[in-house]
Amino acid sequence: MAQRTWRNWAGTATATPARWAAPRDPAEIGAAIQAAERDGLTVRAIGAGHSFTAVAATDGVALDLSGWQGIVRADATTGEVTVRAGTTLAQLNAALDPLGLALANLGDIDAQTVAGALATGTHGTGAKLGGLTTQIRAMELVLADGSEVSCSSGERPELFQATRLGLGALGVVSTVTLACVPAFVLAADERPERIEDLIERFDELADTNDHFEFHWFPHGRNALVKRNNRLPEGAAPKPMPRARQFLEYEVLENVAVGTIARINRAAPRTVPGSQRLIDKLMSVRSYSDVSHRVFVTPRNVRFVESEYALPRAELPAVLRELRTRIPKLADQPAFPLEIRVAAADDIWLSTASGRDTAYIAIHQFQGMPYRQYFDLFESIVAEVDGRPHWGKMHSLDADTLAKRYPRFEDFRRVRAETDPAGRFGNAYLSRVLGPIG
Repeated sequence: MAQRTWRNWAGTATATPARWAAPRDPAEIGAAIQAAERDGLTVRAIGAGHSFTAVAATDGVALDLSGWQGIVRADATTGEVTVRAGTTLAQLNAALDPLGLALANLGDIDAQTVAGALATGTHGTGAKLGGLTTQIRAMELVLADGSEVSCSSGERPELFQATRLGLGALGVVSTVTLACVPAFVLAADERPERIEDLIERFDELADTNDHFEFHWFPHGRNALVKRNNRLPEGAAPKPMPRARQFLEYEVLENVAVGTIARINRAAPRTVPGSQRLIDKLMSVRSYSDVSHRVFVTPRNVRFVESEYALPRAELPAVLRELRTRIPKLADQPAFPLEIRVAAADDIWLSTASGRDTAYIAIHQFQGMPYRQYFDLFESIVAEVDGRPHWGKMHSLDADTLAKRYPRFEDFRRVRAETDPAGRFGNAYLSRVLGPIG
């Protein structure tokens, strides 16, 4: 493929690979890796570019896996589905529908490839549920010598532990086997509520809803609260009428918010008043639909984002601190904070590893100053051992991250054993994982 520049969705990272390759099966993936080795080049699979970091950037060989998509096999009895790495979450959701299966949990964006979403720790929300990586049952990946290997909890278990959330640092994932669940319908209830009440009742709300989150503009009195709860098997969906869906999600959440953000960018003093206006525009929405149609919402307005995971018990205090300090910033954020939860898991580099977790994501409209805001956020969450989302903007390095992940050195050891020459490295991995060996 001809040389061209790679750019991520947010425009926060670019790279010009020495060459591109578009393998269509594991043998071609292996051949591309072996050719890179002969030429002394590194290799990165680029996914869909929805990471806000340079995790996929390379000046070596960029692997475009968009020709390696689809379901390989599905077992409706066990719910296990093996999918090719270049498949997007949107494509996977559509393919699972006729099988009567679904992913147990999802985030609100489905443009990512399966491999990219798993490699960076994409998660949804749910106090009793983990992120996408907890649904992995087996993986196949192509190693630095071009060979394809399989791993699971019973086969090469340490490689499996590392690769489940591996940042693409151990090899190129070719297929993933996921534990799916019977398709289900979610009842969605979305409404504005006072931010003070949400902070006080956070544990109750997280524990009494299957999927709970809220979005809060720092100058607003209210937050938009989303409660998504599973209906009994066989329940018929009652989706929002298309006209209202278009009004709520396309016009209000994208066109209107995007227009207001552009006004804020041109005239920063309008931010507080704009957010008070948005407070008044929030409406009550109740409907039900197939799970992925509730989880996923359109995101057409571009922004930059940082997200940290913190011990769930620390969430109220951190939010109170942010409420006090954000209004004092010289550059005010035009976008909301997003609050979600997840159950503890045992994955080495998972942001929820070993602890029940709350997530705070902060955003700024593309083109507006964000550095002071993001630095403030990092300084506050550092006090409670916050862990950054691997695919969102942060400034931490390997020395700091090693103190926040009990199994960090185990991951580094498996990486050194699997890719001693750093064939799958790049500048981002050098910063967050440190040198090999």
